[in-house]
Amino acid sequence: MTQAASAQEEDEPAQPAEPAALPYWAPSWLRGRARPTRMRPDHVVRQFIRFALVGGSSNIVYAGTFTALAAWGYLVANVVGVVLSTALANELHRRLTFNAAERVSWWSAQWEGGALGLIGLVMSSLTLGVLHVWFPGAAPLTQVLLVIAVSAVVGVLRFVALRGWVFTPRRQGVDA
Repeated sequence: MTQAASAQEEDEPAQPAEPAALPYWAPSWLRGRARPTRMRPDHVVRQFIRFALVGGSSNIVYAGTFTALAAWGYLVANVVGVVLSTALANELHRRLTFNAAERVSWWSAQWEGGALGLIGLVMSSLTLGVLHVWFPGAAPLTQVLLVIAVSAVVGVLRFVALRGWVFTPRRQGVDA
């Protein structure tokens, strides 16, 4: 073989090996056919399921923080709980929910997602304020459950905003 022929072979990409034959009952996408749209990681239903799971885990962080800091007052406990749980949720959404770790930087996710989190903070603070006016001796568990209910409503709006604005697939490159 000549040098030119071996150099040409090095430039050609290696051909992938043929996949092993799979049984007829294996899903079509495993047998080399395209995945159904609903199975793609960026499908809205799959993203919403991941969004809800991340939201649930960040609500656990919120509940733990709020309960631990309840002696400092409900507003302090709420602010610290919302900040910590929002930072965790933003990162998990960036990496898991929207698969945007390569498109969106950590800072952008925290800044833009945190701005959306401010809406949740205002709504939860107002809700807690009203609760304390109507029921001054409300237990921390009642307060946590009420804030989680408000977070669920705000979460749907947050999902739409995060999907369409912060973690949009159309975003090119990682912003600084």
